Amino acid sequence: MNHPTAQIGIIGGSGLYDMAELTDRREVGLTTPFGDPSAPYVVATLRGRRVAFLARHGEGHRLLPSELNFRANIYGFKLLGVQRIFSASAVGSLKHEYKPLEIVVPDQFFDRTKGRVSTFFGRGLAAHVSFAHPICSAMAAVAYQAAKAAGATIHRGGTYVCMEGPQFSTLAESKLYRAWGMDVIGMTNLQEAKLAREAEICYVTLAMVTDYDCWHEDHDQVTVDMIVKILQQNARTAQRVIAEAVGRLPLDRTCECGNALATAIITRLEAIPEQTRHDLAPIIGKYLAAT
Repeated sequence: MNHPTAQIGIIGGSGLYDMAELTDRREVGLTTPFGDPSAPYVVATLRGRRVAFLARHGEGHRLLPSELNFRANIYGFKLLGVQRIFSASAVGSLKHEYKPLEIVVPDQFFDRTKGRVSTFFGRGLAAHVSFAHPICSAMAAVAYQAAKAAGATIHRGGTYVCMEGPQFSTLAESKLYRAWGMDVIGMTNLQEAKLAREAEICYVTLAMVTDYDCWHEDHDQVTVDMIVKILQQNARTAQRVIAEAVGRLPLDRTCECGNALATAIITRLEAIPEQTRHDLAPIIGKYLAAT
């Protein structure tokens, strides 16, 4: 089945469920070997580029972080031809200098989730991608400059703690993460980054700070009501920054993200089961061409 193509993917997190600047819209519902994505993709034009927008938590924000079908979401972007993903995500700040309404572009992740599926591989195919540097540095540079141009306050670098949720941190946890030198905390982006790397898609997180987490004396009781007020302002900022970044992206990729599987597949190609070959063809097809 043929699908409309897009060059750039946008994942909208809490508060960012659509983008007003998208034009020439077409809603595309997809299914994948891993199930259905969170919502239909909106394939549209933004600053002269074809993009695919996905509301991470579904229509009406009905999916918990632990319920997200991360594999289906990233696989769907791959089916649409996406090579780069901007992911906007609400986070709590673990440092005084990262204030609510500001943006952090982390370059590292720390995993505190519990058994989430975060690989396309298995079922007779073993592969191990390099993940020392989980964020595409070329996209991070574009996002940083775009935020500056859009008038947002942005910080580049730092570590995103990905926790399970849906509850917020205990005070003991929050204090421990600070002692470890972590920078922001959220519930969604690590699995996206891992799967994007396996799919050879460039990925960058725009971590939109909503609160100081419970370590801060003024935020020791983080509530949804408190966060929603900030989310609405962050969503407007995210739209400006992402639109600016999309317009600034070079046409061609010069990073290594597009070849992440070149030295990752350890299974002999002729030993890969036929069903796995079929299911993962959009991801590994170019490496199977000779077999």
